[in-house]
Amino acid sequence: MKTKENQYIENFSSKETEALRWLVRQTNIRTNYPRMLSGQVQGQLLTMLVRLTRAKNILEIGAFTGYSSICLAYGLENDGHIDSLEINDELADLIYEAQERAGVKDKIIVHFGDALDNINKLDTCYDLVFIDANKREYIDYYKAVFDKVRKGGLIIADDVLWSGKVYADKIDQDKQTQGIMQFNEMIANDPRVDVVILPLRDGISLIRKK
Repeated sequence: MKTKENQYIENFSSKETEALRWLVRQTNIRTNYPRMLSGQVQGQLLTMLVRLTRAKNILEIGAFTGYSSICLAYGLENDGHIDSLEINDELADLIYEAQERAGVKDKIIVHFGDALDNINKLDTCYDLVFIDANKREYIDYYKAVFDKVRKGGLIIADDVLWSGKVYADKIDQDKQTQGIMQFNEMIANDPRVDVVILPLRDGISLIRKK
């Protein structure tokens, strides 16, 4: 259930396109974890960050049903490109139909399979990377992509507050919580980057490569 604050923020932020509204409905109908969607406000932030950074080459790690891919693509200029990585190829039909409806299919290539394997196969210098996949592997993703990000480029990591588990009085010992905690600590102590965590949705970390 949305809080009054969240509802107010949504009411006074730019609205979802019809394609995104369709994707939200279909994700709720056709998947078991619709809460994994980025959602309206975070989606608008992704679009704005792409426009502000004027990113042309983007890497997305973890597509789910493609909501965040579409939002990233909305911010691209005509010659922009996204490599999107997703492990679950059963989502392919939904992802492709959503891209078609949003008019961004030509800007996105979806690579199905293990994210780390696919990262190692890519030979592109990225302006922006969005990480939203297996929380236990965030550190591995970061290490794998760091040298592929241009100087001044942006790495965005989702879910870094992990429902408050990372700062709870009694620390949850599950591997995903531990993975996020270790990732946050590593980034905070990495002299090669500047970082700020925004308390949006489940926490989003903006990491700028110096």
